[in-house]
Amino acid sequence: MKLFEKNAKALEFDKVLEKLAEFTSCEDARENALNLRPESSLAMAQALLNQTADAHMLLARFGGPSFGGLKNVNNALSRANAGSVLNTRELLDIAGVLRVIRTLSQWRESNAGVHSVLDPLFNALAPNKYLETAIFNAIVSEDEISDNASPALADIRRKIRVQESKVREQLEKFTRSQTNSKFLQENIITQRNGRYVVPVKNEYRSEIAGLVHDTSSSGATVFIEPMAVVEANNEIRVLQAKEREEIERILYELSVQAGDFAQSIKNSYECALELNLIFAKAQYAYKIKAMPPILNDSGIINLRAARHPLIDPKKVVPVDIMLGKDFDTLVITGPNTGGKTVSIKTLGLLSMMAMCGLMIPAGNRSEISVFDEILSDIGDEQSIEQSLSTFSAHMTNIINIMNAADSGSLVLIDELGAGTDPIEGAALAMAVLEALHDKGAKIAATTHYAELKAYALETPRVENGCCEFDV
Repeated sequence: MKLFEKNAKALEFDKVLEKLAEFTSCEDARENALNLRPESSLAMAQALLNQTADAHMLLARFGGPSFGGLKNVNNALSRANAGSVLNTRELLDIAGVLRVIRTLSQWRESNAGVHSVLDPLFNALAPNKYLETAIFNAIVSEDEISDNASPALADIRRKIRVQESKVREQLEKFTRSQTNSKFLQENIITQRNGRYVVPVKNEYRSEIAGLVHDTSSSGATVFIEPMAVVEANNEIRVLQAKEREEIERILYELSVQAGDFAQSIKNSYECALELNLIFAKAQYAYKIKAMPPILNDSGIINLRAARHPLIDPKKVVPVDIMLGKDFDTLVITGPNTGGKTVSIKTLGLLSMMAMCGLMIPAGNRSEISVFDEILSDIGDEQSIEQSLSTFSAHMTNIINIMNAADSGSLVLIDELGAGTDPIEGAALAMAVLEALHDKGAKIAATTHYAELKAYALETPRVENGCCEFDV
């Protein structure tokens, strides 16, 4: 894993995954995108690529399905299944996931006449309109339960409103009374501790028969519940307790139903996650104008007008790269800033992308091989921690590559033999290429050594020879 991370970073594969993750709709799908790893199996890589190609086709013909509202509710579902009562936020999240599952299923039904390899994933979605509707009908928001949640709740709330109306009516008469108004700080009705009260001047508190519930910060006002409304306020409190009990019962029933369907919802969520990632791949393909390559496992690469996906499309220079058919070693020569490094990075990056099921920014009918490993020595490898020079660090990396490489490897080496005496560097480069060639690896290397250029030209171009390509 450590070796892969190092090579992926050198090829900027992590940056491609970050771009891909921007097209996902939830945190889990984003994590899945960032954790994509190349498949060394041709069958697996082809299956992933077929999924992306079909999503790309469906996007073009019908537009994309919506994944908004997709969220991981597995923890809440597990607790519901174990008998816990979920809160309103958790139930709304579950209903939101059910809505995504239903809309995904309906979207596919609307274009069901077109066959797709994604059909098993769409068919595995299990919409639950009953539970989705039950939750949304019962819960208005995180802080509000609907009157329609149950007939009992609607009845209790109706009684509360009637009782509150009676209390307010009595208190309005109280505040309008000439006898009482002179004792009041203001002719208003307010609430303290859930009970209706009136603000009385502190000096007249003994003139009003009732219960004191609060005092203003200045002490000039006391909030008194007149005795005339105490019984009515008590009735309201009793009804409010019943309201809370009914809400708890409603949440319990919804939680039981969510628990009953927990596994079905979890399975559908996993399918929706997978679909979200596949359609993210398709959307990314549109953004970089990518095409599905022809895959093989025989080490043959034939990239036509390949473009590095992270370079500005207006500035990137397309490149044709062949490897593995007439020759197994490709040496790219040319001046500094001539595009040598970009060429081998493009080769490695597009190979990794295709092995993950991503379409590649290259011409139609480009060919990519799957490899067991893509090994690279690209960029400044100087190690301050290990007190290694750039040359020593490169050599350490190349030794590791030579130890790991075999017939299932693609090896990419930038500026092979650089950083030391030109004659010794060229000789070393030739030795490295021959050793890797003997292991059966497919190799692409860059160099500025004239000696290595001559070596490449003199080596047979066929029968697994070496080819020099000048940029």
